[in-house]
Amino acid sequence: MVTTHDNDIIVPRAGRAPKSVGPRDSNAYKAFTVFNTVLLIVICLITLYPFITVIAQSFSSPGAVKAGLVNFWPVGFNVDTYEAVAKNEMFWRNYRNTVVYTVVGTTIAMVLTTTYAFVISKHHLRGRGILIGLAVFTMFFNGGIIPNYVLISNLGLKNTMWSVVLPGAISVFNLLVMKSFFENLPKELEEAAQIDGLGWFGIFFRIVLPLSKAVLATMILFYAVQYWNDWFTAFLYIDQRELFPVTLFLRNLIAGASTTASEGAAATGMSTEALSANIEAVTMILTILPILMVYPFVQRYFVSGVMLGSIKG
Repeated sequence: MVTTHDNDIIVPRAGRAPKSVGPRDSNAYKAFTVFNTVLLIVICLITLYPFITVIAQSFSSPGAVKAGLVNFWPVGFNVDTYEAVAKNEMFWRNYRNTVVYTVVGTTIAMVLTTTYAFVISKHHLRGRGILIGLAVFTMFFNGGIIPNYVLISNLGLKNTMWSVVLPGAISVFNLLVMKSFFENLPKELEEAAQIDGLGWFGIFFRIVLPLSKAVLATMILFYAVQYWNDWFTAFLYIDQRELFPVTLFLRNLIAGASTTASEGAAATGMSTEALSANIEAVTMILTILPILMVYPFVQRYFVSGVMLGSIKG
């Protein structure tokens, strides 16, 4: 303390204020962070365990797989089953079908979903409530398997690509997420574009879509995964093996309705029983590989797209 002679006022010496302890520096917060970190690591390990086990089984010897000796690491490393599957022409034909179905289906779904969502995001549109109601109604009620089967058959779509692509062309969940995202875009941009002479198509293609990369990437991922993993639609409407998607090929393989094991055994010289022990694991890995390769590139759009589409304000 320093004493001045001006009216005997005591003035404290200037110095640093004492450092305050924030909530992030408390012991309780540190303990909470450690607990969360450990918990998330455990959850990740539990989630990854089945996937790692399948990878290990695909590179293990059939005997080790049948004996249940494979967990995290391959036992009796071999790639004979991969060679057997690679030599199966039907597998690669069905794989090509899945790629075509996914690309065509995702393209159609994105065109329909984006245009529909843009229309119902306009509050001044007459009949907007009816259009939203029709979409939401289908989330709770549908015709059922038999009426849908009769409809697809009568339309002549059975045993065609369109029987797989068209029934799931619009996901109402994706539609509502995209509608919410479009509603949150600044209205001033549209007003300025209208003043410059742009019509609604110009606004949609030149203003709205370029600003919606995050939600578009998210919806593309949603639809692509939906079409890639779908086997039940093809199971209902397709009878020809040449038109099967690879997921239906895998389903038949697991159900024992495929001749892949016997064909692969003839190609590699192994016994059918030995080859079938880990052929399911190999087929699973080859089936999910494209999705695993694509996801890292759209992961950042995936998170931001869903969050932006779910915030209103």
